[in-house]
Amino acid sequence: MAEKHFYEQKKYTKEYLVPYFQKHIPEFHKKKILEVGCAEGGLLEVLQEIGIDAAGLEISEERVEISKRKNPNLEIMVGDITNPNLTSRGNGNFDVVIMREVIEHLPDKKTAMENISKLLNREGYLFISFPPKYSPFAGHQQIGRSFLRVIPYLHILPKSFIKTVANLLSEDDGYIDEIKLHFSTGCTIKEFDSLSKFQKFAVIKKDLFLFRPIYAYRFNLPTVNFPNIPIVRECFSFGCESLLQKKY
Repeated sequence: MAEKHFYEQKKYTKEYLVPYFQKHIPEFHKKKILEVGCAEGGLLEVLQEIGIDAAGLEISEERVEISKRKNPNLEIMVGDITNPNLTSRGNGNFDVVIMREVIEHLPDKKTAMENISKLLNREGYLFISFPPKYSPFAGHQQIGRSFLRVIPYLHILPKSFIKTVANLLSEDDGYIDEIKLHFSTGCTIKEFDSLSKFQKFAVIKKDLFLFRPIYAYRFNLPTVNFPNIPIVRECFSFGCESLLQKKY
């Protein structure tokens, strides 16, 4: 699975993210970049290959070890973006912070956004993407083995009910606990907008999707945008993607 993630990250970065950044961030190739939650390091390797100064922050030691085996030259630190002491030596070090599918897993989103703001230099950029908390598959139920993996809104159903069904279907122990954990830490679009405004980030570009760009590489599906309609977007948009700029 780690191999699959690594090469998916590389392809997605080459074909979607790099052109996106080149279009919307002036002189992107000259920027110093930090990826928060860099996983196996596929994005970092692509940026390294095209001569961009990039580093990573990853909470999982196992995934950092995998990335080092793939490319020992990657600069990746094991750490938690919600650690209040994280920025003691890194304030203002980066021009761009990238955080993909991470914020929905963080219980302390406020500290995460504060740390990101501190790590960015003046007028630095933040690119962030996440599935809204009440969207159909925000519980990551697709990790299951049974047909539950294709049931939308599974994470919203009562825990006792779905745990009983999961046991009958011989799902892994802890499957429903993990889904419910994702739901408990999830992030709504409204909450993220509030956090961004509090940290004085201005929106450069914001997109909502029915089918996210990553689905082209993961499921061979076309990218389909979704209208930015309050309440409706929280329940039916599969993903929110924002490019922000620090304004103080």
